[in-house]
Amino acid sequence: MFQKLAANRASLSDTVAQELLQKIQSGEYGPGAKLPTEPVLSEAYGVSRTVVREAISRLKNEGAVEPRQGSGVYVSEQGHLRPLRIQFDEASSADAVLQIVELRRAIDAEVAALAATRRTPRQLKAIETALRGIEADVIAGGDGVKADVLFHRRIAEATGNPFLLQTLAFLNQYLEAATKITRTNEARRDDFMRQVYEEHAAIATAISAGDALSARNAAQTHMFNAARRLSQGAPAGPVIKKVSIKNPAGVRAKKIAQAL
Repeated sequence: MFQKLAANRASLSDTVAQELLQKIQSGEYGPGAKLPTEPVLSEAYGVSRTVVREAISRLKNEGAVEPRQGSGVYVSEQGHLRPLRIQFDEASSADAVLQIVELRRAIDAEVAALAATRRTPRQLKAIETALRGIEADVIAGGDGVKADVLFHRRIAEATGNPFLLQTLAFLNQYLEAATKITRTNEARRDDFMRQVYEEHAAIATAISAGDALSARNAAQTHMFNAARRLSQGAPAGPVIKKVSIKNPAGVRAKKIAQAL
């Protein structure tokens, strides 16, 4: 029923949590079932009760189990549902960044298309403000990562679909790390920086026009180019001191300083 765990495992509590979760998802412990006690699990897995307690705490935080005072720990009614997980350390690798970009391409394209047909005047203003925030951050010498994430969040909010918003909120945990990698590459070349801003502006323009097809295509193009820029990397060369960016309204970014 249980298998003792090797003492040299990177995280015993994670492993115990995963083992128990598999038993819950397989139906061995169905909704409402009571889990074995801490001493029993500690003996079964060959780990300390502290490790078991931490594992149970992780499952509780995920909504898989619910402790009942004086009674024990029980599988919740939603406990058999498999939570979506992405290991953060894995999400920061070069391959994972490209995979996240692919995932975003699929989601962002539909989000942009829906936003184009559903956005309210207030939501459109929020999108345009977020776009200006990207420009302002980059002009000030920042990397524009948080502003970038906010821009896409504002577009998702304009869809009126809470599930799309929740999905992007989940991905946002990993998007900043991924975007930092792509933005480091992009910041080394003025042509990259111009392309990035123009791609964001194209999405906003299509949404403003209520053109779902153009919005979808602009979002797909942006993410496709992000993957291409990431794959290309940045060639060796002098540090760029200035980059000019023009948006449709004629606003010009005068200086972008990057310490490489």
